[in-house]
Amino acid sequence: MTTGVKRAFKYRFCPTDAQAAELSRTFGCVRKVYNLALAARTEAWTLRAERVNYNATSAMLTAWKKTEELAYLNDVSSVPLQQALRHLQTAFTSFFGKRAKYPRFKSRKKSRKSAEYTTSAFRFQGGRLTLAKMAEPLDIVWSRPLPEGAQPSTVTVSQDAAGRWHVVLLVEDPHVQPLPATDAAVGIDAGLDHLLTLSTGEKVTNPQHERRDRSRLARAQRELSRKAPGDGANRAKARRKVARIHARIADRRRDHLHKTTTRLVRENQTIVIEDLTVRNLLRNGRLARAISDAAWGEFRSLLEYKAQWYGREVIVVDRWFPSSKLCSHCGTLQDRMPLHVRTWTCEGCGVTHDRDVNAANNLKAAGLAVSACGAGVRPQRSTPGGQSATKQETPRRKP
Repeated sequence: MTTGVKRAFKYRFCPTDAQAAELSRTFGCVRKVYNLALAARTEAWTLRAERVNYNATSAMLTAWKKTEELAYLNDVSSVPLQQALRHLQTAFTSFFGKRAKYPRFKSRKKSRKSAEYTTSAFRFQGGRLTLAKMAEPLDIVWSRPLPEGAQPSTVTVSQDAAGRWHVVLLVEDPHVQPLPATDAAVGIDAGLDHLLTLSTGEKVTNPQHERRDRSRLARAQRELSRKAPGDGANRAKARRKVARIHARIADRRRDHLHKTTTRLVRENQTIVIEDLTVRNLLRNGRLARAISDAAWGEFRSLLEYKAQWYGREVIVVDRWFPSSKLCSHCGTLQDRMPLHVRTWTCEGCGVTHDRDVNAANNLKAAGLAVSACGAGVRPQRSTPGGQSATKQETPRRKP
């Protein structure tokens, strides 16, 4: 029997006053334990060149609970506190593996409020979820059904800056299976005028969600700036108003990207994209806001994990490949191609190209070449140092 993949299902819920108070205490204790463990590990390494692992911090947590100053840690479930230590261990593993920066302390105002519960700290029966230290189940808005017979392995509860409560259930979804193989392949060029341009000639509109709500956001931010600094009720109310606008923008953007990536994965066996360094592109002060709104990095992340789920192939072409300057008809390489040039005529064959469609066609050809033989596809330059295309193919699941 073929098993599914671990999939997270996220829902909104409305806690009672008692549940909200209990969760708020848990969030604070999780943040406190994380910061104490991070400080202890940093001090041990700085002063004694000693590495402290998860087991040592777990023993520290037991000792902290016995002190008078931190006795309040006993009032919440111990599972989220242990999970916080595991998350810190994961952060240090990523740091020593040079995949992330050094872990940072959690802030009461800026950091995400969340707590993770494992199976020993919650009860899920008949579609009702009850967390540890709570007498009543959470009032969850089941916006979509869980897979039949699914049992969550972990439950994560969080509250965002807009004051919304969310619960994420991690379950095994047997319905996520590889799709039937096809011969369809597509090259995708990301842009700002159009979010995506496909090698088929189709152009996906850029909704520009941030620009559409920019005036509302600016007005709310001006109102926030006029409030007295501190923790006053009026300032908190104005801050939540700003956060709700940001949440609305992010939700609409994420929804559009999910629908687009799902369609691309279902229709194509091979998808070729360009390896864009979004972090470097954001240094362009004129385009940084528009690039952030386009969310190219999130698009790539969604595309890659869905391709892995459904047995598709994603090929990432090197960022130095001149997809825009190369004629997809005869292969002539143009000397310059400024951003304002949207259509151009090839000097070699006289074919007129749409800049984005031509780039998508070149990306498709480059990706298929890499898929076939793994060779570099960058044209030879007069100076050395050119980089080749790379292939990022996610391994398919075994039945």
